[in-house]
Amino acid sequence: MDAQQTPYPTTLPLSRIEKGDNPRRYFDRKKHDELVVSIRLRGVLQPLLLRPKDDVFSIVAGERRWRAAREAFGPDGEVPVVIRVMTDQEALEAAIAENDDRDDPSETEQADAAVRYLAACQGDRAEAARRLGWSRTKLDRRLALAELSDAVKLALDERRIKVGHAELLAAIPSDKQDKALETILTAGLDVSKTRELLMRVTQNLAGACFDKTECITCPFNSGTQRALFETHVDEGHCTNPTCFQLKTEAAETIRFEEEERAAKAARAAVPVTIDHADDDEQDGPADETDVDDADDTLPSADETTGSRASVPSIAATSAGSAASVQKPAITAESIARRTADLREATWRTALARALASNTSHAHITILVAAMSGTLSQIKADTLTSRAGLLVGAAFPDLDYGAQIATIRDLPDRQAQIVLAVIGAAYAKDVVTFGHVADLANVFEVDLRDSWKVDQAFLDRYTKEELKFIARECGLIAHMGQKAFAKRLAGKKSDLITSMLNTIGFDWSGRLPSAMTLDSTYGAPPTRAAPQAQLPDADLAA
Repeated sequence: MDAQQTPYPTTLPLSRIEKGDNPRRYFDRKKHDELVVSIRLRGVLQPLLLRPKDDVFSIVAGERRWRAAREAFGPDGEVPVVIRVMTDQEALEAAIAENDDRDDPSETEQADAAVRYLAACQGDRAEAARRLGWSRTKLDRRLALAELSDAVKLALDERRIKVGHAELLAAIPSDKQDKALETILTAGLDVSKTRELLMRVTQNLAGACFDKTECITCPFNSGTQRALFETHVDEGHCTNPTCFQLKTEAAETIRFEEEERAAKAARAAVPVTIDHADDDEQDGPADETDVDDADDTLPSADETTGSRASVPSIAATSAGSAASVQKPAITAESIARRTADLREATWRTALARALASNTSHAHITILVAAMSGTLSQIKADTLTSRAGLLVGAAFPDLDYGAQIATIRDLPDRQAQIVLAVIGAAYAKDVVTFGHVADLANVFEVDLRDSWKVDQAFLDRYTKEELKFIARECGLIAHMGQKAFAKRLAGKKSDLITSMLNTIGFDWSGRLPSAMTLDSTYGAPPTRAAPQAQLPDADLAA
């Protein structure tokens, strides 16, 4: 600090003093009123520290006294002052020191000061901590609190929430903090209840299917939060569900594309038979008629209609279908058309897994397929590509007689697994989806064991169709009509994110009518744990 040669006055009228760049943002009203009474009785005993700024003087330290003096004496009242020429950084350091000495600043005020010091130190945290007189741990914790939204900072300043609340809220994305704060204040949640609430919306990193290298140092990793805060959720969890979902979808997309490429390469080696093409052509028009004529619940054997009706060219081939598509009313059937491909593929996989884990059901499936003349629809490569794994590594290279002997000598358990895999292959390859639906109904396959509403599913629909899904699945009843209407008025992407991340609502076990075989909503069931799968169930599926 440089001393000014020309002496400055030791008192000034309040009108010539203006608010400085004080890191303090909140002033307790009760303490302010007490200070006003004291100044009226005794005056301002401690001079204000000012620095010259044009024709006025800016406060470096003493803003509380200045505020109280203006209320006590008005703008013409005079107060004692000390005036010094100071740089911005010198003024900031003096203000922070004065706040620490006179009245404990709030954690958020310290967080704001930490950000400014760190900037002045060009990002050097060790130097910033030294100049603040803080430990490195305290600096890191205050910098983490700097990510709080303004509403949360104000709530902490006004002591409407505790530091524990703030630490938990700092662990979630800023765009979700205000909503969580509203829930805390409305429900009167204490820190423990808030922690329980956040735990329900976190994602377990141990079960993530994506590369977690970036997660190690991520601020939304509860392990990182544990090192910063005394109050935190359990270690090994992600508190940013949107990021977790995006990473999961990206990983699933890559996996799906790899599987698709492998499947296409395998099928390219097998010529398409005329019978398959005929079946497709015969199924198509009949299915379209079934969908258009259906008013309420579709028989399970007609599920083929939903999958075929999703073909875009249907409007050009059937006047009745075109009229149906143009109807403004949104129904379970109209929504199902958008999901026909996903529904069919998902049910085929679910049935394949069920048959691979139940040899009795797989045996029945094989007999029915053989007697109905559809067993030949299993693509040759579907089974031959697995023969080495299921029977023996040398099996594909044996002559036919040796293969007969090898199959005859298989242990009963291994033979059962092979039968299960054949049943699963039929579920994946049979041309008519109605056969898949009938088998799934007879064997009581539950899609909820393996599928859950996700962003890829919701992305298929318009906002009004999303509203239909939210209503039938109970989300609107959970959120309330007004809250959902508010989200419906925004962007579709934001609506979907909100639907998937609503606090306290679990999509597990909820099966929208668009994904069921009978076009009726499937509520979360209450049943015993699913039976254990055979070792090769995943291979079969």
